[in-house]
Amino acid sequence: MTVAAVVRQRTGREALRRLYRSRSGEGRALGELLGGQVEVASQGAWITTDAGGRFLDCGGLGIPLNGARHPTVLRHVREQLEHRPTASGLFPEPQSALAADALLSVAPPGLERVHFTGSAVQALTLAARMARARGRTRIVTMTGSQHAASIDELTPTSSSLVPYGDTAALRRLLAGLPGRACVLVEPVQGGAGVVLPPPGFLRSVAALCREYGALLALDETATGLGRLGAWWGAGSEEVAPDLLLVGGALGAGVVPLAAVVATAGVSAAFDHAPYADPYPCSGAPLAMAAARGAVAALREDNLVGRARVLGAEILRVTGRIVRGHYGPAVREVRGRGLLLGIEFSSPDAAAGLLIELVRHGVITCGAPGAPHVLRLAPPAVLTRADLDHLYEALDRSCRAETGRRPRG
Repeated sequence: MTVAAVVRQRTGREALRRLYRSRSGEGRALGELLGGQVEVASQGAWITTDAGGRFLDCGGLGIPLNGARHPTVLRHVREQLEHRPTASGLFPEPQSALAADALLSVAPPGLERVHFTGSAVQALTLAARMARARGRTRIVTMTGSQHAASIDELTPTSSSLVPYGDTAALRRLLAGLPGRACVLVEPVQGGAGVVLPPPGFLRSVAALCREYGALLALDETATGLGRLGAWWGAGSEEVAPDLLLVGGALGAGVVPLAAVVATAGVSAAFDHAPYADPYPCSGAPLAMAAARGAVAALREDNLVGRARVLGAEILRVTGRIVRGHYGPAVREVRGRGLLLGIEFSSPDAAAGLLIELVRHGVITCGAPGAPHVLRLAPPAVLTRADLDHLYEALDRSCRAETGRRPRG
């Protein structure tokens, strides 16, 4: 019996929908507006529903480059599940050490310690605590950053905001905070609509941090582990941060997992102290096995290189298709690697195309800070058949949408 059949037999679609609305605290799923299908299975770049629908996942909730249920990831997780799924946290946990070593093997130079957490917000909190422990009590963030709101909640009286890409503004701020700041920056701002920084921006930020004694923290929760066609977004500018935030891709689409990777000096106050880290993952060997599997899968299948090649093709073809249908209503098609954004002149155009794409079997996502931008962030396991499906669905969706609305 298939998974879909089991779901229907045990609960039924209508019963599941009632439970979702009455028991779950999550927001209403877009799928309810598109027939109310129930998601029951995933493999590679594809999601299957109980009604037999198949959807190419090109965004969703942040599918990692390795896609869903990558065999290398599953092998690591299954071996650990059969051996020891949980740990006491009292004794050294070998999977934690192995996962840290795997992550450091691909991390930017100079980083030597890994502190695993259960979520990106926990990693952000821990990074702020590490900075404060080193006397950097002012957290500097950039306009449009996905972490700005969280930082304001965590440190409402000790955070500052500067325009993304404006090194002159950053210099003025840091000049007044010698030795007291930690600059937190994203290599590409996904949540703001896939905003690319000016060339050399990260290198300039790193130089300013050195000049004024600030710590440099890179938030790569959305861009790291190959998403931009390089292991890290900072790699293209050869920037070595003091702190690196790693996000959902670390859990390989199997478990929620994040991490703070730090230099030995920044991490010193938190190393091997039983209660210094409020979010230890030493009791989660399954998550650690998933992290090892994630790094192994990326290496074995050269998924970082594929992200670079596929991203260039998708950017080119997608741009041709949407501009051909929407004309000047498309302001820009941009991106790096497999993090791409289509910027429209209105939010309605972006939302309409997102819904139409789902109807044609492709899942994309919006940008929380830019409702006029439609994002594509597919895995690097796409086959030629998958790409053909994406392009055909995009062409048909654009034709359907532009047939219903005036241009401009």
